[in-house]
Amino acid sequence: MTMIQPPALNTVPFISVENMMNLVREVGVERFMTELSEKIAEDFRRWPLFDKTPRVAAHSRDGVIELMPTSDGIAYGFKYVNGHPKNTRDGLQTVTAFGVLSDVATGYPVLMTEMTILTALRTAATSALVARHLMPKHVRVMALIGNGAQSEFQALAFKAICGINEVRLHDIDPSATRRCAANLAGRGLKVISCYSAQEAVMGAGIITTVTADKTNATILTDNMVGEGVHINAVTRARIFVEYPPQTRIEGEIQQLAADHPVTEFWQVLTGAVPGRTSDAQITLFDSVGFATEDFSALRYVQHLLKDHPHFDHLDLLADPDGPRDLFGMLLRAGVA
Repeated sequence: MTMIQPPALNTVPFISVENMMNLVREVGVERFMTELSEKIAEDFRRWPLFDKTPRVAAHSRDGVIELMPTSDGIAYGFKYVNGHPKNTRDGLQTVTAFGVLSDVATGYPVLMTEMTILTALRTAATSALVARHLMPKHVRVMALIGNGAQSEFQALAFKAICGINEVRLHDIDPSATRRCAANLAGRGLKVISCYSAQEAVMGAGIITTVTADKTNATILTDNMVGEGVHINAVTRARIFVEYPPQTRIEGEIQQLAADHPVTEFWQVLTGAVPGRTSDAQITLFDSVGFATEDFSALRYVQHLLKDHPHFDHLDLLADPDGPRDLFGMLLRAGVA
């Protein structure tokens, strides 16, 4: 793992929102997500090495605040993230996040970063990575239902990683579809705005649903899903998940029996189990996001900083003259 050497023991590389945007623009959005998907795949293949736990969630009437920790024994990472669907009514983001990567040997943080933008990138990269392994090979058309903050990232990730050249958009808010279509203009995709979800899925080999408001939870009905479709979100499908103990609580499969069979995606990447077994099979990835994906994102961003130094040195850690003289450090600072 690449380590950024701070100028002093008290500082930690910190990537602000501004620096994250500069980093992504300099690398390029599609290259960023493609390379990030490779890091995510690397860590899925190392799945047994990771500490795994469902996210630690604090639920309220208005949303949820969560911590997502994991470690591979060498590095430790966590993300703080919220999910408040009502926020958009007040001009706020539904999701905000930040994350930390630390050295297990010392416990010292080696990176702190915004993760609101990074989460959008890693979510799209993960979806496209899974689809590349599960979708029929000939598919080039994708339906994107729900055109909120995540939608453009999804479209560009599927273009870069899966070879999609047409995206069909639908949202219950037509202005969201117009915004998404405008943002995707000139990016090498044929973009079609649709009046209904049923119109959007016509001819699409991949269906991606990106919605947060559970009051509008019924998006796809059984008759809308044809043979050979891959769905990112009906259970005629063979279902793939990240971490079953978490997905059975938070994912679409919580509506199914507790013993409904699912396949863990890491097993597909390692070759332990097959992915798609026929062109007619319907596959579904019930993604809720898992801590290893954020760990991969932190690892990838830290690697980028060597050649793209878009970060500040954050004075975060106490560094007394002697390890046991923390109070003396406080006294001397007062005198100064």
